[in-house]
Amino acid sequence: MSLSLVQSRALLGLQAAAVTVEVHLANGLPSFTLVGLADVEVKEARERVRSALQNAGLEFPSSKRITVNLAPADLPKDSGRFDLPIALGILAASGQIDAGKLAGHEFAGELSLSGELRPVRGALAMSLALHTQGSTATRLVLPAASAEEAALVPGAHVYGARHLLDVVQQFLPEPPDSALSDGWARVAGAPPVTASAYADLADVKGQAGPKRALEIAAAGGHSLLMVGPPGAGKSMLAQRFAGLLPAMSVDEALQSAAVASLAGSFALARWGLRPTQAPHHSASPVALVGGGCGFHEFIELYKHKLNWRAVQSHASIKIVRRLGTESELCARVL
Repeated sequence: MSLSLVQSRALLGLQAAAVTVEVHLANGLPSFTLVGLADVEVKEARERVRSALQNAGLEFPSSKRITVNLAPADLPKDSGRFDLPIALGILAASGQIDAGKLAGHEFAGELSLSGELRPVRGALAMSLALHTQGSTATRLVLPAASAEEAALVPGAHVYGARHLLDVVQQFLPEPPDSALSDGWARVAGAPPVTASAYADLADVKGQAGPKRALEIAAAGGHSLLMVGPPGAGKSMLAQRFAGLLPAMSVDEALQSAAVASLAGSFALARWGLRPTQAPHHSASPVALVGGGCGFHEFIELYKHKLNWRAVQSHASIKIVRRLGTESELCARVL
């Protein structure tokens, strides 16, 4: 079979959109073409996949014309997460593994030149996308370092592998030998961290008024603004505020962990703990909430037909007085 399909996912903000990796082998001048709005690091997968297959003792069809399409074509793809599905697609198209066994699986992982699997960002977002879509029966195959965070989603079927050969053995035409599959295992989710991991408000001596304000804000779910000179204890109190709040629900913990996973800062020891961020005191409002031209906020003002002064006072953009459609609005930014 010269055509194979392997399922994977691409990160798009907090979403993990489904991607089909299509691999076709044909006669002709030897080449390796990768299409489908792939970023530079994705196109570099050609060299990583070629070296990984050869160093793992597998056959790379160097005499064939290889075409890899990452569908849908209008979805941007980045990072090295598609190395593993591309390699499996080539092996399936060349008949080295059973293409039918790939159904019901999704793959992601970066390959080293020796075939080792390296962790990828957004593993939790991928597992969470399957859970949201109700595809809990789909098996998610990831590098062992990334499988632990993906397994935190309830009901997820997550398998971790350390080497390309560990994955290949599971999809050979003959059943795999369990004695040779030490690098392949299903990963179970870790239990939430207990609340004792938070800093204790009882450690703070004095500060009776601020401590009372923290307790009231935590009990009522209110926002809190602390103002004072340096060294007054604002950061110390803020770090202990999370310990007053109720335990995070599973959905809250998953959403918080997914954001950290996308940023590459997720730690399994922090699972289920409310995060506390401490930006530098000199950080600007743009550094805190993000930059950009503020089109979305301005368009909302325009759609609600607020007066010109309200629109004109929008701090992030300047625009001519006569406004048209949303596309004209973006084109008229000065």
